[in-house]
Amino acid sequence: MSSQEKTLLRVILTEGDIRKVTLAKKPDSVDNLVVALKESLELSYNFSLQYEDQDFGNALCNLTNISELQDRATLKIIPIIELVPLHREEVSDESASTADTEILSTCSQERKTQWPKEFEIPSFTVDVEYCLRQGNLAYLKDSTYLKITKEMKHDILEKLAETMFSFKAYPTNDDYVQVAVALVNKHPCLLESGSSTGWGGWKNSIKFKMGNFRSKMRNLGYPDVTINGGRRGMNNPEAMPSRKHIKKPKKCEINFLPTFPDGHNDDSLELVRKEIQDEMKMRTPSSSLLAQKIDLTFALRPKKIVESTPAISDVLECWPALFREPQVCMEFNRITGKNLKQEFYENLDRHSSRFMDLFKTKKGAPGQSLGILLEDTDLQPSSSLHLTSSIGIILEGQVVMDKVQDLPQAICLLFGLIYALDLNYRKSLANTFDFIQSVLMSMGQNTLKPRVQSLANQLFA
Repeated sequence: MSSQEKTLLRVILTEGDIRKVTLAKKPDSVDNLVVALKESLELSYNFSLQYEDQDFGNALCNLTNISELQDRATLKIIPIIELVPLHREEVSDESASTADTEILSTCSQERKTQWPKEFEIPSFTVDVEYCLRQGNLAYLKDSTYLKITKEMKHDILEKLAETMFSFKAYPTNDDYVQVAVALVNKHPCLLESGSSTGWGGWKNSIKFKMGNFRSKMRNLGYPDVTINGGRRGMNNPEAMPSRKHIKKPKKCEINFLPTFPDGHNDDSLELVRKEIQDEMKMRTPSSSLLAQKIDLTFALRPKKIVESTPAISDVLECWPALFREPQVCMEFNRITGKNLKQEFYENLDRHSSRFMDLFKTKKGAPGQSLGILLEDTDLQPSSSLHLTSSIGIILEGQVVMDKVQDLPQAICLLFGLIYALDLNYRKSLANTFDFIQSVLMSMGQNTLKPRVQSLANQLFA
């Protein structure tokens, strides 16, 4: 089978989770197959592969040579548990009889999902839930509002702030409104009789409590909020104003500044970073080894990039493996919880015909430019476009990626690099990237800029 042909695979994750995977081409090694499956299935852990061998009645055998992989093969994911030896002096007397090993997580404490479209109010303590249940019954009976105590309100706000923080440290005004509305919808006894909306006071209270919760997490050393600590106050009057240059997620990142993996710190992850540099100097770097170490050092990169804003050339020197296509996609997944290529291309394909119709209706100079592009598209097969040019990505005058397959892939990878390097959208292309983020990738679609909203309205008309 040609290495350029698509490969269809049946992948067993668990006995109850079996998936169909289509790869654009057959990987040239088992290591590259592992990387491709990690990206397609959004797996963050390390694993080996077994395949059904027809020579032995489809019994499972370890996949060690890519030549053994056939189209429509069945593969089984075998997670790898890494055991790290403990030094004898680190083992207490109480645990001396146990095995001198411990299982360490190779991933930082990451958030997993975007802010939900429908915010689900969490369950409160038993006594609070009982009072709310009785209050709701009374409200349904005769529209009586519940008079809550100071302690009860504190418990409600504390739980809401904790739940909100699990999604993001800095909610937007729309987020606060969403939570307040969800609260009174689930517990109508909490509606405010003196408020025009019924929830305005709750919104203000939630917002204030969230600020207190951030202070609490900052004192505990949580990176997302620690980076904005030490600002102007009574004890530090000369420092930066508290609301100036706040470093926080601006493009719906869910892991803006993740915590370090268990058992690791700056120094240990810096050693792993140097190992990545050394591996990249090899003639044929190990894709699986790079994927493992890049994943392990995830928390170190945002810390260095967000805190010090290094030049692109410095990032390229320190993290050369980050600028490989598989790692751009994996980094985007770690930061946003989204599958970059899958969502980008699926939504582009879904809307392409509608895009063409809209482009043909454009008038003036934009319409003329689009008309030329549409003529080129109609006259030339897609495979012949850009044959004489080399497509690459240039940031700050530095070529960071070269020999990109085509223009759509270059746009896709550039979008991923913007997140990986914490870059702002270029002013002249801000609406384009806002559209990709909000409409194609469904991140932050609640508050669209006027032009982006206008295009979205036409697209879904």
